[in-house]
Amino acid sequence: MNNALSRFLVQKILGIEKNAGSKYELGKYFFTLKIEIRRFFINLFFIVCGILSAGFGLKSFLLPNKFIDGGATGIALLIAGLTNWQLSYLLILINIPFMFLGFKVIGKSFAIKTSLAIAGLALCTAIIPYPEITHDKLLVAVFGGFFLGAGIGFAVRGGGVIDGTEVLAIFLSKKFRITIGDVILLFNILIFSVVAYLLSVETALYSILTYLAASKTVDFVIEGIEEYTGVTIISHKAETIRLMIIQKLGRGVTVYQGKRGFGTKGENTSSMEIIYTVITRLEVNKLTSEIEKIDPEAFVVMSTVKDTRGGMIKKRPLK
Repeated sequence: MNNALSRFLVQKILGIEKNAGSKYELGKYFFTLKIEIRRFFINLFFIVCGILSAGFGLKSFLLPNKFIDGGATGIALLIAGLTNWQLSYLLILINIPFMFLGFKVIGKSFAIKTSLAIAGLALCTAIIPYPEITHDKLLVAVFGGFFLGAGIGFAVRGGGVIDGTEVLAIFLSKKFRITIGDVILLFNILIFSVVAYLLSVETALYSILTYLAASKTVDFVIEGIEEYTGVTIISHKAETIRLMIIQKLGRGVTVYQGKRGFGTKGENTSSMEIIYTVITRLEVNKLTSEIEKIDPEAFVVMSTVKDTRGGMIKKRPLK
């Protein structure tokens, strides 16, 4: 009786369907819930770090020196530099359309995270007394862009944004069939042209330097410190190469079954094994050298991998 009552209460409280009252279903539910809670706190950590970093870049470097960045944040900085309006209010006002657009284009979860991140950044710039670090123009451009870019990158890793320009770029790219990069480029060219006209050409040039520093930092934060290379190897000595990668490089491999097309020796449709592995850029030279020793005629294709999850790539040191 007690067990039946307990199961009934758990189903009602957790919203589990009647046919899902088994231990397996409950265990699966709690496992999923555990992952979601962990992911929530990880995303929250990234967004908070992003807010603090971006706020530091804005209040300690860019705003006191009237430097401008690209995107919606750049528009807010430009208006704040020309008027007496508070930057915190401008960040919210300018990004409101992007919040609604994000809800329409990407989804509810993204829109909520973005709204909270932008509101957090506005609150951060309003109440935290960041110190003015320097008035050297080059340092302001480089480090202001660095901290702002780090903030944007951390927010993206947390599942939101603190600058709505990319949301607009995604929307316009779908509507007019142009690339996201082209939209962002045109948008920023317009902003920096206005800066050159209203402020000065020198300020516009330093603002471009700020934008470049920020964009490279965003890439650095999102893609990570390490750079990986995905390698596809097609060889009639695939088994020997597979063992070499496992034993000498200490890396995992995936083996596909495939067929050859038309090669130097004529058409060949016999099945063969295709090896795929992911290595660090420091291991590329060693891998190609070892492959050449085994099969100089092996066909090797390499491609850039932004990041990896799981496997052995981050666990096994280079030998």
